[in-house]
Amino acid sequence: MTTPSASRRQFMSTAALGAAAILSAPAVATASRTNKETIIGEGEYQFRVNHAFAQLPDKYTWQTTHNVAVDKAGNLYVIHEGRRDQKDHPSIFVFDPTGKFIKAFGAQFQGGGHGIEVRDEGGTEYLYVAAYQQVKAFAKLTLNGDIVWFRKAPMESGLYSPGEDTSTEPTWTRNGFLPTNFAFLDDGGFLLVDGYGTFCIHRYDKDAKWISSFGGAGDGQGKFNTAHGLWVDNRPGREPSIVVTDRAHDTLQIFTMDGQYKETLTGFGLPANIDTWKNLMLVPELKSSVTLLNEKNEVVARLGRAVERLSEVENLRGKPDQWLDGQFVHPHDACFTPNGDIFVAEWVATGRVTKLERVS
Repeated sequence: MTTPSASRRQFMSTAALGAAAILSAPAVATASRTNKETIIGEGEYQFRVNHAFAQLPDKYTWQTTHNVAVDKAGNLYVIHEGRRDQKDHPSIFVFDPTGKFIKAFGAQFQGGGHGIEVRDEGGTEYLYVAAYQQVKAFAKLTLNGDIVWFRKAPMESGLYSPGEDTSTEPTWTRNGFLPTNFAFLDDGGFLLVDGYGTFCIHRYDKDAKWISSFGGAGDGQGKFNTAHGLWVDNRPGREPSIVVTDRAHDTLQIFTMDGQYKETLTGFGLPANIDTWKNLMLVPELKSSVTLLNEKNEVVARLGRAVERLSEVENLRGKPDQWLDGQFVHPHDACFTPNGDIFVAEWVATGRVTKLERVS
């Protein structure tokens, strides 16, 4: 059994071992400088890089950036893990389409801020937030941060230890509740992945009532080692499916919409989450890459990848002065904008949110 903290330590110590295999993969996206701009990618998958898109006011600090989401107006929502001893500090920051800070809220998620998504429900947009560590809950909020509902562990599933529905202490076991990310269903319900707890996928109805679960800990083909992220793949020409990042196995697992295992995609470096846009699927990988796949699930680009630097520079995530333009350190989440630009949040304590702007 591998705890999340052990998994992260293992990642830092074994990144070099996987570097050769990952570097041999096709579709490497290179970086170039054009008129003092950094461009990464090749062919139709080229992006202009802005590593400093989101800037915080001095009164706030980044505290390990985790996830990003975009609303219809183009505003960017960024959630960070936060510190339990700073309960008055917000965990969610909002920026306008130019990167200007708008507002902050979500202090109740300090010490566990993780997943964030925007969902349109009948013309009104809401935030869905998953929090692990010392929060151990998930919630639905208005775009201004007002709580619509707040939920703890689904004890009716029979998967959790007594007290997990009230606990605020992280339980790094397979019967603890440490949720990480969401995916949305056409019937108004949603999926919640318990990425650091049971490794199960929970299905809820539109009223946030628990219905069922699938997955759990295991060696693949329907079982996981850190089921960290997920998404519903509705890309044109494909049968709708659920895609789950089996992070510690370096794979994506694909399921039918009722949770039956279909297939596994290999060749990733600690994949963390999923998003889709038109025919593309986006996979941020903690091993320094943002990967794009086409409608056939073929890799068409690996953006910002420099996995060899994870072994060359000890604790690269803690050395911002050694980060390079056009290269990522640890992409933890990424999302498309409506026009196909990409925002990337990296798992670094000083915070890093990059905008990748599509080059026409």
